[in-house]
Formats: sequence, C-alpha cells, structure tokens
Amino acid sequence: MTPYVLIIHEVADYRAWKVIFDQAGGIRKAAGETRYQVLRYDTDANRIVHFSAWSSLADARQFFESPELVEIRKAAGVKAPDFIYLEEIERGSL
Repeated sequence: MTPYVLIIHEVADYRAWKVIFDQAGGIRKAAGETRYQVLRYDTDANRIVHFSAWSSLADARQFFESPELVEIRKAAGVKAPDFIYLEEIERGSL
C-alpha cells in the first residue's frame, strides 16, 4: 500500500509560499514524492494542508527533515509545520 505524508502548516502569504512550493517540485519528485494535493482551510487562506504520496516513508522523512528543506520552508514563510507520516491500510469507494 502507498505511504503518505500529511502536513498542516500556516504560511505568511499563500501566493509567495505557492511559488516556492512549485519551484521545489523537481526536488520533491527526486526525493520520492509521487502525487500531492494542496488544500486550505475554508476560513483561512494561509492555513495549508499538503497531502502527498511517497515511494517510502523513509524517503519522505529524509526529505522533510533535511537541512535543505528547513531552509526552503523558512524562505517560503512556513510557520510550525506538523508532519504526520501515514501508512495506507485500506482503500475504497462508495
């Protein structure tokens, strides 16, 4: 089953964050991210949820905990990200 990462964080400015997020697409892919969704809170445009599928949780942890990504988050105005590493156990449609 697919490993996932759920990240919830506040950003200083969504548009500025999105530019940097898009620029980092290549390094995210090289690190093992295979799919992603970006969502926001309906009451706060700067409260972002990044939900992504990964090749492995080990790859995801290595990427998100890397010094390079810490600097990218600072440049993007990310405030106190919360990382949740998830393993899929079931999938279905209703």
